[in-house]
Amino acid sequence: MITSQLPTYLSEEVLLNPEKRDFPKFDLVRLLGNVFEPTRGCRICILTDFDEPAELIKDFNYLTESGFPVQKKAHEAFYQTLHQGAMEALGMSGGEMFAYKTTRGSNLDLEDEVWDTNGKQLSLDADIYPNYDIILCISTFSATAPLTAKCKEFGFRGATMHGVNDVILNSGLTVDYNEVSADAERIRLAMTKADEVEIDFALEDGRILTAWLGLDAQEAQKSHGLCKGEKPDIANLPAGEVYFVPSDARGHFPMKYEDGTLGVLTVENRNIIKSELIEGSQATIDTHNARLQDDPMTGTLGELGFGTQVLPVSYSDIQDEKVLGTCHLATGRDDHLGGDIVPDMFKKHENSTHDDILFAPHKTPNFNVKEVRMKRGDQQEVIIENFRPSRYIMDALASARD
Repeated sequence: MITSQLPTYLSEEVLLNPEKRDFPKFDLVRLLGNVFEPTRGCRICILTDFDEPAELIKDFNYLTESGFPVQKKAHEAFYQTLHQGAMEALGMSGGEMFAYKTTRGSNLDLEDEVWDTNGKQLSLDADIYPNYDIILCISTFSATAPLTAKCKEFGFRGATMHGVNDVILNSGLTVDYNEVSADAERIRLAMTKADEVEIDFALEDGRILTAWLGLDAQEAQKSHGLCKGEKPDIANLPAGEVYFVPSDARGHFPMKYEDGTLGVLTVENRNIIKSELIEGSQATIDTHNARLQDDPMTGTLGELGFGTQVLPVSYSDIQDEKVLGTCHLATGRDDHLGGDIVPDMFKKHENSTHDDILFAPHKTPNFNVKEVRMKRGDQQEVIIENFRPSRYIMDALASARD
């Protein structure tokens, strides 16, 4: 492994122990200036979500209630900081906070009704999107897909930061996103125009499952955290990812469900067609299979992603899927990634989610990503070995450095 040209945060010691990486103190002015330059003259606001937004956002009533950790973090680290000098330092105005009804699913479209902190009902389309230059969405469920569509319609920039917690605030949101972008680009160039990727999963019982994904030599994309200039765009923060939209997929891969149940998923023609129990609850497997039968689009693979940052585990996928050495698949809508799966293709609106399936040591300790292989023309390269970046990826990260 080449380390002499790599910064400390990419040393072998830190790669093996990400918690040893040193991070600067969270600084909202640095973060927003880094991500959104230029900011001067921009009008900014914050969006968040509640099951009962009208009652809870009024006079910030939720601050006196139990729960709502993400929303309280949005108030403490973003709303208050904006009004305590950050907006002035960045030459911004606004700083209002609004609440919409929680979607109850990842990347589902937002209802148009929104409420301000006086309890007044407004419209996202009429009152928010056209009147703000930068919108920060700090929510329970990701809103990256719907806001990506809306920013193109209304011309704003923004960032989605669902599931923010103290670990994320003190690591993934403190980094220099110019460096993150540069590292993501190095890995993107190492993988772009891949024809196919194979992933070997080693189960505890000794079985090896292999998933094959066809990529048709497409240009790889990156989530890199920069949203500079005036072009409408949405950054998903923390960022640090290279991804593809699969054109085809087949084989098998394991899945750990929310209740801990382990299953093996069978994929044909890019679609998950069934789940089979490894251990845990058969009822969980049956529920998944019933959903696949009722609405097959819920099993369509819409993304293959690879993390590009060295970050500590936050137990929130928005950060943990960005960790170097991990990979993830996603089912459902992928129109925000340039794919062809749109909400209208699903039987029910509530099914049109974009759900990540993360493979990482803390998330899936019951199985190992033994090897990820990429084929690009006559070139064949290993990308990940046992949840660690391969020599090929580390060489790519070392390239073009002073």
